[in-house]
Amino acid sequence: MQNYKNHTRSFAVHNYVLIPLALAFFLWTVADLIHSIMGGTDLLYSFYHLIAATVLLLLPFVARYYGLKNQDRIIRLEMRFRYFELTGKSFKEKESKLRLSQIIALRFAGDEEFLPLMEKAIKENLKAKEIKMAITNWQEDNRRV
Repeated sequence: MQNYKNHTRSFAVHNYVLIPLALAFFLWTVADLIHSIMGGTDLLYSFYHLIAATVLLLLPFVARYYGLKNQDRIIRLEMRFRYFELTGKSFKEKESKLRLSQIIALRFAGDEEFLPLMEKAIKENLKAKEIKMAITNWQEDNRRV
């Protein structure tokens, strides 16, 4: 059962394999470039390798960024639909009073506590962590990025 203590996720291949390997390759190419500058050999190829290593290091972060931004859009749409389903009204007014982090935190609240917790978040300007900790009926989300 998902709850506040175990709701965070990480993708082991991304976090513990891809990024460390890309970082190691980047550092190796920096060292190779420094060695080439000191020795005056193959400076151009070392520079090309540094460019390639920089691109390879940035790719996992860019991919993660795109995935999270897409997920944020989906969460906003999900919450608009959920609010409309529960109230029959548009979420625009409430949405404008909430930060995205608050909206994301509210998605974990069950239907019976969603609306009161949302009002409390608006009234007391609760942080996302405070919202998540206040949830008693946790709505699991095991499909997040």
